[in-house]
Amino acid sequence: MQLADKITTAQQAIAFLQHGKIGVIPTDTVYGLAARAHDQVAVARLYAAKHREHKPGTVIAASVEQLIELGVDQTALEKVSHLWPNPLSAVLPASPATAYLHQDVPGIAVRVTADPQLRQLILATGPLLTSSANLPGQPESATIQQAWDYFGDTIDFYVDGGNLAGRLASTIIKVDETGNITVVRQGALSL
Repeated sequence: MQLADKITTAQQAIAFLQHGKIGVIPTDTVYGLAARAHDQVAVARLYAAKHREHKPGTVIAASVEQLIELGVDQTALEKVSHLWPNPLSAVLPASPATAYLHQDVPGIAVRVTADPQLRQLILATGPLLTSSANLPGQPESATIQQAWDYFGDTIDFYVDGGNLAGRLASTIIKVDETGNITVVRQGALSL
């Protein structure tokens, strides 16, 4: 099988995600491996494809309400919701309801996207668990071909968003139990 056989449109990607598939999509920052966050089996496949344990991905949503419905702590979300939508990921205290997403790490990274295409996709699928489209210790994929070189036909679909080399990864902040905010990584959004 070749990459051309696995390239889909965003509309086709919605159907794939709704049926438990995982794939590579252009996010609001870099190419990401994506699965529906509500689908525990698809989430497990994503982590297996990334060879990741105890290093969770980021949940990207179209709204704070989607994150609340997923089980993310509402009180913690209220402390950062004024910063969204933006390329900003917030690591919040994790709840038992989302344990399968954060791999038993005490925090869960979440983001509300401002990107119109990604937002439309997530409005149709619900929140997505994402992780940069690369293998551990390797550079992030700037093109769909680079993502294919990492994952090949072990992934169900690829959405080509062109060359994303100029995009920065999201800024990451951490919110502790008391509401204090710390910048973990400076990225696309300056804080």
